[in-house]
Amino acid sequence: MAYCRRAKLLLNTLRNSFTSRPILRSPTRDSSSIISQNLGSSILSANKAKFFGFSSYSSISQRLGTSNKYHYNPLSNGAKRFYYVDRYQVHHFRPRGLRRWIQNPRNALIVILVGSGVLITVYFGNLETVPYTKRKHFVLLSKETEKRLGEAQFEQLKAAFKGKILPAIHPESMRVRLIAKDIIDSLQRGLSHDQIWSDLDYASPESSFGDESGHDTMAALSGREGELVINWSREDEILDDKWVQQSRKESQERGLQPTTSHLEGLNWEVLVINEPVVNAMCLPGGKIVVFTGLLKHFRSDAEIATIIGHEVGHAVARHIAESITKNLWFAILQLILYQFVMPDLVNTMSALLLRLPFSRRMELEADYIGLLLLASAGYDPRIAPEVFEKLGKVAGDSALQDYLSTHPSGKKRAQLLAQAQVMEEALMIYREVRAGRGVEGFL
Repeated sequence: MAYCRRAKLLLNTLRNSFTSRPILRSPTRDSSSIISQNLGSSILSANKAKFFGFSSYSSISQRLGTSNKYHYNPLSNGAKRFYYVDRYQVHHFRPRGLRRWIQNPRNALIVILVGSGVLITVYFGNLETVPYTKRKHFVLLSKETEKRLGEAQFEQLKAAFKGKILPAIHPESMRVRLIAKDIIDSLQRGLSHDQIWSDLDYASPESSFGDESGHDTMAALSGREGELVINWSREDEILDDKWVQQSRKESQERGLQPTTSHLEGLNWEVLVINEPVVNAMCLPGGKIVVFTGLLKHFRSDAEIATIIGHEVGHAVARHIAESITKNLWFAILQLILYQFVMPDLVNTMSALLLRLPFSRRMELEADYIGLLLLASAGYDPRIAPEVFEKLGKVAGDSALQDYLSTHPSGKKRAQLLAQAQVMEEALMIYREVRAGRGVEGFL
């Protein structure tokens, strides 16, 4: 018992000695304690931040007063994602890749300037001037591509109508070939260029394509440019030629020259197909096709020359290449409008306001060019209005269901040709030719 009392007394003495001694804390230890406490609280907050998907580095840096604008986030499987903290202490991830690049105003301005420069260069680099009307049109299709397309379609026609192509010594073939030669010679005079063209040949009936159905081919051609077997619109449609004189006046003021390089070095060929279709066409590359159904309704050489001159006018103005280009823009416009308007309404309005007026204007342009070629070939141009009016009757003019059509009515075309200034020019050329004085450069 005495031993226990002595041990207890010793412990009390030691305890009193430690509690009574003052503990002096140095400033260094105080600051380190504060830092330790701050670090401890930072670690706790960091653990909470990790739970909510944010980096502990952000909390520590904020505690130490060394916060940066950008912070590295080691999450997302090691992906380098950056975020920023707004004034409300809300973390926002910055966009990456193209989106981050394009949101930079400077980069967006560069894209706009470069894109605008490319579009302007492409547009003005592909502007061409149509002979006679001097209308400027935008054509993306190259001349070589257009020529290859025409030659390929010509081979397809020969394959489709194999066995129905009249031989070169057939009277109708010889007659059409001679009339076409007059038109081609007048075209050479009208362009007033020293172009060397091969003599007009009659196409060989042999084709590199396999056999096809002729009726299927005609069905495929039912919507192509330059086709004559089509129902035209009503007689009371609005159609004038004021734009022709306006474009010619502007072209004269600017000194623009017509684009005729696509007519250089062409191998002109004629093909007569024994098919009861009132149709004729001139494909790019100088390929003229005439169906015997047309010859049965138009017996005189002047009437046939009017039709061939009109079809050659399409080739001179590059209407097929222009149609392909405009159809591309129309398709892009329709895709955009589909996002806001019903597709059926878009298709109807596009055809009514864009495609059909454009097509009728091209028909009128081909009529004018063909009229001058007709006069230069030595045929009376006053026959042209009668031909188109007769053509309208053959095709069944002014039916209500044919209001939405690619061609103007035959009667309207006849009225325009009879009253237009181009008729006066054609008559002047015709009189000069009849007097033995050829006129050059009229296109």
